[in-house]
Amino acid sequence: MSFLDQDYREIITKAVIGKGRKFTQDSHIISPTHQPSSILGCWIINHLYNAKRRGDEIVEVSGSYDINVWYSYNDHTKTEVVTERVTYTDPIKLSVKDKQTVGSQIEVYAKALQQPNSINCSIEKSDRKIKTEVEREFLVEVIGDTKVAVRVDPSGVVESDDDWLDQLSDEELINLEPKSDK
Repeated sequence: MSFLDQDYREIITKAVIGKGRKFTQDSHIISPTHQPSSILGCWIINHLYNAKRRGDEIVEVSGSYDINVWYSYNDHTKTEVVTERVTYTDPIKLSVKDKQTVGSQIEVYAKALQQPNSINCSIEKSDRKIKTEVEREFLVEVIGDTKVAVRVDPSGVVESDDDWLDQLSDEELINLEPKSDK
């Protein structure tokens, strides 16, 4: 019996060979130029990130974003916006891993499911600095070559595309009436 006589064939194809997800909350302390009286707003902008595989189990997402805090000072008579650049590194453990991988060529993709977002911003009474809490969430995928088994039809029947088409005559097409919701 030859290899071609078997009921299954092994095919090598690109597929997701690893997947992971992580939700993170961080706290950041920002030092404004003046003593804040109140927080008027806090937002995150300029988020940039990239992902790299670290070993067989971990994908590392590294990135940065700007935290902008609008605050009042001088007994609520003046306002200012303070901006601080923050960097982070999130190691994400792969929860799904394919055991049938072939070769070492891989691609790593990361998608921010939750862009960095300020969930709380407050004045630290003890040192008059601003504390902001930020949340973010990532999904990572590792793409590589894997082996799959496909069952082969032993009779080798090849169906033509014509077998799948519904044939309508010109007369049937002319007599079609659109469905009305009336």
